[in-house]
Amino acid sequence: MPTLSPEMTATEPGAEGAAGTPGVRIVPNDRGSTGAPMDTVIELQDLSCYYGSFRAVRNVDLKVEKQRITALIGPSGCGKSTLLRTINRMNDLVPSFRTEGRILLDGQDLFDKRVDPVAVRRRVGMVFQKPNPFPKTIWENVAFGAKINGYKGNLDDLVEHSLRRAALWDDVKDKLTQSGMALSGGQQQRLCIARTIAIEPEVILMDEPCSALDPRSTLQIEELMAELKRDYTIVIVTHNMQQAARASDTTVFITMGEDRAGYVVEQGETMTIFTNPKQQLTEDYVSGRFG
Repeated sequence: MPTLSPEMTATEPGAEGAAGTPGVRIVPNDRGSTGAPMDTVIELQDLSCYYGSFRAVRNVDLKVEKQRITALIGPSGCGKSTLLRTINRMNDLVPSFRTEGRILLDGQDLFDKRVDPVAVRRRVGMVFQKPNPFPKTIWENVAFGAKINGYKGNLDDLVEHSLRRAALWDDVKDKLTQSGMALSGGQQQRLCIARTIAIEPEVILMDEPCSALDPRSTLQIEELMAELKRDYTIVIVTHNMQQAARASDTTVFITMGEDRAGYVVEQGETMTIFTNPKQQLTEDYVSGRFG
């Protein structure tokens, strides 16, 4: 596993449904059911995030386990997207942004002064709310990051492999020279996922990846996530309670205090969070009493 040394370079893989729906059906997930300990990939320790004098997130402690899907749920404005963008250091691009506490990736502090934030973005990929393919061909969209990073292998093979992993190859194999912008919304989002996995990240962050998609495309993305977690650790922000229940292994409920700063109310196995939460606030949110 490569360390996040200043010498590493990478390319950034790209530039919050109604919440609280009652009657969510929970299906037990096949991972983690044995009670065996899981490996922690990302750990947030007493993390607070600020934009200038405003504290957007306060004193967050949470762990993201390897090859599992972790869903962040909570009302709008509670800091879910801020957490994602802090994990892969995209918020470094906001001049007024600063953090307190630590974020560890495989035990290494991502905000250590010796860590190159671009290297972080290579190991922690990002998929956004709105599909954002580059104004290039489908082939170039997938190959772009690898080429920038000096990939020495066969790019055609890499493009095919990445598109297959994103369940898009059969749709586009005969039109790789066409613009990625010409694809449907769901296909564009899968293209963005293919572009992300082409640079072989360890973690994939997804910020409301289905909010702009129709139900059929949403289901395709959820099925794709279930396949991808065999090789990747996934963190997804979603307002859709059914989606969190269907797609995730672990759920983290975040809400806001009187100071408007987001904080973690409860985290645990998704089935527990939706059927037997420990906190009344969690029960109220997942049952649709507020949100």
